[in-house]
Amino acid sequence: MNKSTITVDVFLDDQKVPEKLSWSATQSSVDEPQDAKAMMLSFWDGKEKAALRIDLWTKDMMMDEMADFVYQNIMTMADGFERATRQAELARDMKIFAKAFMQKFQQNTAASTKDSHQH
Repeated sequence: MNKSTITVDVFLDDQKVPEKLSWSATQSSVDEPQDAKAMMLSFWDGKEKAALRIDLWTKDMMMDEMADFVYQNIMTMADGFERATRQAELARDMKIFAKAFMQKFQQNTAASTKDSHQH
């Protein structure tokens, strides 16, 4: 059995807020650790039947980047769900939700920008 190790380094400020994230993998084609502004890591605990999660983002992660990050995660979750279950209709529904989420975010952002310019 082969083994691959994924390492995540989290650099914190004095208040323990992430300032920098980097990751590396032993079987990656990239030699140097890769920087990231956010991460979502989920594990399935089969005994407890529960998802265990770690969500982190750095101070410089912009709101529009977070929305795009969540959108892309939902889209790729839908792809993975379809591959694992062959439930194409449910995967499509997830993607419809992701697109509606992004549209609503963009509308809310445009509205708040418009409001801030009127004051």
